[in-house]
Amino acid sequence: MTDSAILWYANRATGAVCLVLFTLVVLLGITVRLRGRLPGLPRFGTVSLHRTLSLSATAFLALHITAAIVDGYVNITVLDVLVPFVSDYQPLWLGLGTVALDLMLAVLVTSLLRARIGLRTWRTVHWLAYASWPVALVHGIGIGTDNGATWMLWLTVSCVAAVLTAFGIRVAQATRASRRTPAALLHTAEHTAVHAAEPTAEPTAELRRTTAGTRS
Repeated sequence: MTDSAILWYANRATGAVCLVLFTLVVLLGITVRLRGRLPGLPRFGTVSLHRTLSLSATAFLALHITAAIVDGYVNITVLDVLVPFVSDYQPLWLGLGTVALDLMLAVLVTSLLRARIGLRTWRTVHWLAYASWPVALVHGIGIGTDNGATWMLWLTVSCVAAVLTAFGIRVAQATRASRRTPAALLHTAEHTAVHAAEPTAEPTAELRRTTAGTRS
C-alpha cells in the first residue's frame, strides 16, 4: 500500500470519527441545556465528559486536516484549509469544511480567553459550535468518497436523526416554558386582585376592647 493510499484511508476514517464525535458534543450540549447534566452523572462529571469529547473531536479534526494536506494526490494547502472557497480542488465542498473549521476555531479561542472576554461574549460565540455542525455535515456529504457506502449512509442518517430529535425536544421545551410564563404571571395577578378585593378579617380582641372602652 502506498503512502498516498494510507493518507487517503486516514482522511476518510478520521472524517467519519469527527462526524460521530462532534455529533456527541452537540447532543451533550443540548442535553445539558435541557437537564443541566446527564442522568446518573453529577454536573462536574458532565462538564468533564463534554470537555473530553470536545478535545478528542479537535484532535481527530487535526489529523483529518493533516492527512488532507500531506496527501499529494490532491493539492490542498494550508491556505485552502483556513480561507474558504479559494481551493482549486472542489472549492464549494472544501470551502464549507473551511467555514466549519473557522467557526470551531472561534469557539476554541474564545474558550481559552473566557476569563478575559466575559461569560456573555463566550456564550454568544459558543453558539457557533452548533452552526458549525450542519456546515461540516454538508461538507462531508459533498466531498466524501464513502457516501455511497451503506455504513456511511446509516452513520450520517443516525447522526442527523439524533441531533434533530434533541433539537426538537429543546425547542418544544422552550415553547412550553414561554407559554407557562405569561400564564403564571396572569395567575399571580388574579390571585393578588382577589385577595385585595376580599374584606378584611374580623377585628382582633384587643381592637374590640379598645373600641368598647372608647364607647363607654
